[in-house]
Amino acid sequence: MNKEQLEKFKAWFDCFTAEHYGSDEFVNANIKMKDEHSRRVRGEMVYLAGELKLDENRRLLAETIGLFHDVGRFPQFVKYRTYYDPRSVNHCRLAVQVLIEEKVLDALDEADRQIILTAIEYHGVKQIPENLADDTLMFTKMIRDADKLDIYHVISKSYIQYRDDPDNFKLEIELPDLPECSPDVIDAILTGRLIDYANLRSWNDFKLCALGWVYDINFTPALKRIKQRRFLETILDFLPDTEDIRKVREKIFAYVKSRIDGQA
Repeated sequence: MNKEQLEKFKAWFDCFTAEHYGSDEFVNANIKMKDEHSRRVRGEMVYLAGELKLDENRRLLAETIGLFHDVGRFPQFVKYRTYYDPRSVNHCRLAVQVLIEEKVLDALDEADRQIILTAIEYHGVKQIPENLADDTLMFTKMIRDADKLDIYHVISKSYIQYRDDPDNFKLEIELPDLPECSPDVIDAILTGRLIDYANLRSWNDFKLCALGWVYDINFTPALKRIKQRRFLETILDFLPDTEDIRKVREKIFAYVKSRIDGQA
């Protein structure tokens, strides 16, 4: 892969995203959010590629995966008015379908094309398949980390906006804004287990799920970035001050520290 191909991919992405804006203010706000998210995830992939000291071809593949990882989100939201996969469609598989049908990657060699498509297909699964080849596995882990890094940014900002001006909040809230937290979600975090999105019952459950993402971060530079930006503290500030949440705080911070210190 070369820089000229990356520039063509950027141009295609600009045109593709522009096609999904229209007259609906709610749809436009959510499309804009994913448009900006995709571009920032590309930047996070550049950061991780640098930290991992990848060669130029792999850096360009990383950028491409970051930019394209959520192309399925645009037709998903226009059609279903939600980003919640259980109520609509699997956005990862839809992204792969879009890239194949639009022949976006046809100029690449087969190996690079398959790496991009596979990393995108598996960036949103609960657990990565065990049979992925070395480079494919690395890029899949990278995009999962880069995606989470920016989702932390998006949701932290969204919580503040919703708190400060709920009447003018235009982004989708996928789950009911209820005061309670599900005991099984809390238990999953305290025991170090990943949470299935289908088991979430409230916005507080999603906040807890986001805290639990630290268990699924693959590269220490991503964890360091999460700590530096204080994403976890921001999310915890929007959860009730209960004994269970205090235990969650202690567990999550201890885990992040141990990973960064090289103890886990």
